[in-house]
Amino acid sequence: MTREPASPLGDLRLSPLLTATLPRWEQITAELRRPGPHIADVLRLADATGRPAVQPRCGVGGHPEMLRLLGELAATGADVLTVTVDAHTRLQQYATARRLMRDSPGDLNGYPLVAHGWRRGRELRAHVPHPLQVRHGSPDARDLFAVSLASGITSFEGGGIGYNLPYSKDVPLRTTLGSWQRIDAVCGALAGDGVLIDRELFGTLSAVLMPPSISLAITLLEAAAAAREGVRCVSPAYPQSGEMHQDIAALRAIRVLGRRYLGADVEVFPVLHEFMGPFPRTPQYANFLIIYGGLTARLGRASKVVSKTAQEGFGIPDAAANAEGILNTILGTSDLLDFIRVDEDRIAEEESWILQEVGELVEPLFATGDLLGGIVEAFQTGRLDIPFSASVHAHSDVLPARDRGGAVRYAHLGALPFSGTTRSRHARQLSARTGATHRATGLIEQITRDINYFLDKERTVLPATDERPQP
Repeated sequence: MTREPASPLGDLRLSPLLTATLPRWEQITAELRRPGPHIADVLRLADATGRPAVQPRCGVGGHPEMLRLLGELAATGADVLTVTVDAHTRLQQYATARRLMRDSPGDLNGYPLVAHGWRRGRELRAHVPHPLQVRHGSPDARDLFAVSLASGITSFEGGGIGYNLPYSKDVPLRTTLGSWQRIDAVCGALAGDGVLIDRELFGTLSAVLMPPSISLAITLLEAAAAAREGVRCVSPAYPQSGEMHQDIAALRAIRVLGRRYLGADVEVFPVLHEFMGPFPRTPQYANFLIIYGGLTARLGRASKVVSKTAQEGFGIPDAAANAEGILNTILGTSDLLDFIRVDEDRIAEEESWILQEVGELVEPLFATGDLLGGIVEAFQTGRLDIPFSASVHAHSDVLPARDRGGAVRYAHLGALPFSGTTRSRHARQLSARTGATHRATGLIEQITRDINYFLDKERTVLPATDERPQP
């Protein structure tokens, strides 16, 4: 009698009720191998053509509604589509998600994939000719990951730092790093069998005023931890700050960091999240910012850009706004704007400094024999930190601020282990701005103004229309 091989999913330690509902491992791998555009193919094509793939966020509670939404967005020119998961599923409140899915799916703020189950997940995948990605924000995503694999979805976002410290108040970092290590080990087993799962890493973190070196250091550490488990396809994501030279430099630095620290056998695909801070209120200015994000992604040689909509300042966007946001992003990534030139020397200098800062943050951790333990200790001591974190496991002693040109610098470095030259540079960059302005208004007022960066610019450009209601 032939014994069935053990499933790598066993190491995930899934919820017992979920384990009983999943198909056999060979059936899961067969679904993942099903012909069709896979995420890695789309990202490779984007790199080859120089036009970033475009992806919207989208997720609704009901299954028919989700099918309809994906169908509508598939016709817009997007390259990757999203299954954004609801808050109850993110927190493993599956019974609540299941009840709302049955009684009032419109009350869910995303698609409860675990409650719907892998068969419906496969229906989503078969409904559109685009690869899907699961986006969520869960500190412990093992159950969701298993259902995602069984659905045949080949891209899964998140990591043990980025999907914990910005979102959760008191989830131990060691716990989330361990659960994501198990997820990455399954991805590694699949990669060894010829099935690539793209692991996108959420460098956006707490979303506002994120210094590039913190964003890139966190995603690099998560990528390195994943690579040690056998992952061979990573997509470090970076949030648009709004100063184009800095954003381009950060995006270009991602590939350099991949070659330097991850090795040649790991494919690295940079991702840009269009501006995640307070969004303009007028549709005209909001759409300008979306086009600007697409252009930044192209000039930064990103493999993918996650689009925004003109309704971001008002709530969850509808399908029409999402479609318009996709089209505006595509305009920004197109060759229509090839006449635009940027200061390459300025970008090169900025990239050099970003690479130095990231190295100063991560190299002491790579030198230890225990990467995950070193990450936990670094956050305990403040040698790694995230500004504006919701978690008690981050000091949040780092305070960012914009310099005179709008680039994000460090106003307060906390215990980050930066060299004297790095510290002096940030002080110089901020000194021109923080003299009279800082003394007059104070640091908190300055940071608030920096967070509202594009709202202030909107009022300057469109003073008579910045409070018009969204049509």
